Amino acid sequence: EVQLVESGGGLVQAGGSLRLSCAASGFTFDDYAIGWFRQAPGKEREGLSCISSSIGSTYYADSVKGRFTISSDNAKNTVYLQMNSLKPEDTAVYYCAAVLMFYYYSDPLDQIKYDYWGQGTQVTVSS
Repeated sequence: EVQLVESGGGLVQAGGSLRLSCAASGFTFDDYAIGWFRQAPGKEREGLSCISSSIGSTYYADSVKGRFTISSDNAKNTVYLQMNSLKPEDTAVYYCAAVLMFYYYSDPLDQIKYDYWGQGTQVTVSS
């Protein structure tokens, strides 16, 4: 059974940091890239970052470059999203998802191409 389980969300003050985790199981980790997305109330889901551990490549949306860092621990099949300098507008449900490497090369954050999704974790940034 494929599973993506996010954790690490919570309530933090503006300017603070959080590290989200995404534990993957049930598929061959190296065949997929893992992306992070978020959805705020009343807004469309937004792609943030993606990592391919098999080729050591990362990709960031402009909205989070310089503040968020994606990384992976291949031994644990886990991907992390370190979020620094958080702002109230970062408040959202954060999701991780898996996409075949074939699609990573063309558009790393094309949500339509993602096969598997986690249940999400809430991040709330207070002002």
